Amino acid sequence: MSRGLRLLILADTHVPKRAKDLPAQVWEHVAVADVVIHAGDWVTPDLLDELEQRAARLVAVWGNNDGEELRRRLPEVARVELGGMRWGVVHETGAKARREERMRAAYPDLDVLVFGHSHIPWDTEHEGLRLLNPGSPTDRRRQPYCTYLACTVAAGALDEVTLHRIGE
Repeated sequence: MSRGLRLLILADTHVPKRAKDLPAQVWEHVAVADVVIHAGDWVTPDLLDELEQRAARLVAVWGNNDGEELRRRLPEVARVELGGMRWGVVHETGAKARREERMRAAYPDLDVLVFGHSHIPWDTEHEGLRLLNPGSPTDRRRQPYCTYLACTVAAGALDEVTLHRIGE
């Protein structure tokens, strides 16, 4: 029996404005992940170039802080099948209030939607749509820690969704 796909989920890296590079802990997860998902706000294409080289597979979108080159190279919304589940990735989902209902209506065909923008970790489910925001590994803003997510997915099920704090 397969162990499933190992996913690393990132957003709002803001390299090099908020950090010169991703933390070593994140690069260690990149090395073992089957898929890296990035929900935008790269700032410059340098990190995209490096993740394209180092990740086994990269699924990524652009965010509101990403310029012309990143918008040319990446979609605003990405859709992919992973482990028997239909995934979507987008940077912004709007206000927190009624987010689950709005995203279920906007993405009726998805099982999981990964988003960023707020730098606030999020993990909820509504009418069969799991919403995941990894926070930011480089810019915690008003959060107590910089964070990212890791999980496994196999046979149409999400498992072991873990919010990692940088430095722990």
